[in-house]
Amino acid sequence: MFESYTEMARRVIFFARYEASLYGSPYMESEHFLLGLLREDLALVRRFLGPNSVTTDIRAEIERQITRRERISTSVEVPLTTECEKILKLAVEESERLAHRQVGTEHILLGILGVEGSLAARLLRERGLRPQAIRELLAKNPGSASRKAPAKPSRGAIEALDSFLAGLKWYDWEQLAPFFAQNTHFVDSSGKRWIGREEIEKHFEMLFAPYAKKNVTFLLEGAYSGPAESVVASVLWENVAFRGETTRSMHRMTVILTQEGDDWAISFLQVTPVIVN
Repeated sequence: MFESYTEMARRVIFFARYEASLYGSPYMESEHFLLGLLREDLALVRRFLGPNSVTTDIRAEIERQITRRERISTSVEVPLTTECEKILKLAVEESERLAHRQVGTEHILLGILGVEGSLAARLLRERGLRPQAIRELLAKNPGSASRKAPAKPSRGAIEALDSFLAGLKWYDWEQLAPFFAQNTHFVDSSGKRWIGREEIEKHFEMLFAPYAKKNVTFLLEGAYSGPAESVVASVLWENVAFRGETTRSMHRMTVILTQEGDDWAISFLQVTPVIVN
């Protein structure tokens, strides 16, 4: 479905999914798309709202107008609402209208504005954004976000990730502990969330022993610069088995690293089962 989307546009949807779980929403709503866009491409939003726009104001306004429920696991499927389906459809149409080869974050912004009755569109229009003005600016500047290659991740972050993955095979907490931020969030393959370095250490054997076994292999699928000077990486693990299970699984680890001084630390790690043989 998202083959024609840029990496940044795909991450907007990933972060929208995260925002929905954060607020305990059973559906992905237009406001989650807007929050995902703010996380992924703040530069784009400020380009049209102005350099002094405060995104925390938008989040605060959203929180005043929605019902916040108990946070749900990020492993639970969260379907799109009709509004969000329309946003994605309009984004594709906007990309075609502007003769762009891919659907980028700017087209998602236009898609949000196109669903006029949605909360996200109202918030943006109240701040002066209008679709036609954005189209005209994009038409004048063909070098839009959708045609730019994703920013390369920091070499230091990749080196830290490589060392962490190699350390998993050694299965030694003393070596792995420095790679985790103090308030790391770890979501295991069942969807259970573990928060903080101390809690992860307590359950270290259960969480990491399966990845230290000899026949378990991993492949770094990709890494790219994320929002707020972070690096997002995807790692595919094969032949993973838990708690004496005979069936083996393929797991995907999504790892987010953030800079702490001169070093990089894991601030978020989520494991998602992919295939069970």
